[in-house]
Amino acid sequence: MSTSTDDGVTQPTLLEVLDLTPTGVDDRGQDLFVGASQRQPHGRVFGGQVLGQTIVAAGRTVDPARPVHSMHGYFLRAGDSSEPITFAVERLRDGRSFSARRVHAIQYGQPILSMIASFQTEATGVDHQDQMPEVPDPEDLPTTAELLGSIDHPVAQFWARERPVDLRHVERPVYWQADEHRVARQAVWMRVPGTLPDEPLLHRAVLGYASDYTLLESVLRRHGLTWATPGLKAASLDHAMWWHRPARADEWLLYVQASPSASGARGLGIGRIFSRDGRLVASVGQEGMLRAPRD
Repeated sequence: MSTSTDDGVTQPTLLEVLDLTPTGVDDRGQDLFVGASQRQPHGRVFGGQVLGQTIVAAGRTVDPARPVHSMHGYFLRAGDSSEPITFAVERLRDGRSFSARRVHAIQYGQPILSMIASFQTEATGVDHQDQMPEVPDPEDLPTTAELLGSIDHPVAQFWARERPVDLRHVERPVYWQADEHRVARQAVWMRVPGTLPDEPLLHRAVLGYASDYTLLESVLRRHGLTWATPGLKAASLDHAMWWHRPARADEWLLYVQASPSASGARGLGIGRIFSRDGRLVASVGQEGMLRAPRD
């Protein structure tokens, strides 16, 4: 159910945000859905929210026996977090094994995200994966609330209290303190507290949602920047994700991140997501605009 924040604003839960309402079919034959937005301190829709919602919208038009295995999306405009979003799903193809969907997330008559997703009937074949690195257990790392809860700033309080995903950095996080080692890599444990329904599409959508939180931090680390750097401007430009193996988003997952390159006021983040028992469950790529005051 929805929760109320300190300022009296009703905030939908993660499950409510991902529970899209079907509203029919438009004159182009596209399936239409509407989803709520989560309030954000800066007024812009969180990109991970729209990613998760587009995955759900596309998945609602595909046979559940075909889980989503990849998506590629472009963030086109900043969304308004005080307004709902309409999702228009185009059924591009349904083949013998694969289905493809294009989704536009729309506000005020304009797309804020354009995404194509592919779904596949489960199959067997060649199988290998990278190995998960050895890191401290999540229970031995501080929570975001422990790190930021005492800071009297609306953004710090939002990150500490209102994010629906529990994030625990293996390295010291770059919320306000720069990484003195200037390395372009980090690892973050993440999960949704509590127990989510047993719906595979939901868990993959939540994983897409959470994958947008920290991926560009590997770029910030390399250049001695933090989220609190005065004048820093950051925005996700695109997002690609591949789901390799089933996983539950309400169990601890290790998000291993690195940045191979930054140039032209853009930084590239690459991530691998492992289950706690070492299975590689997803890979992620994202390029973001990053403008520092000295740029």
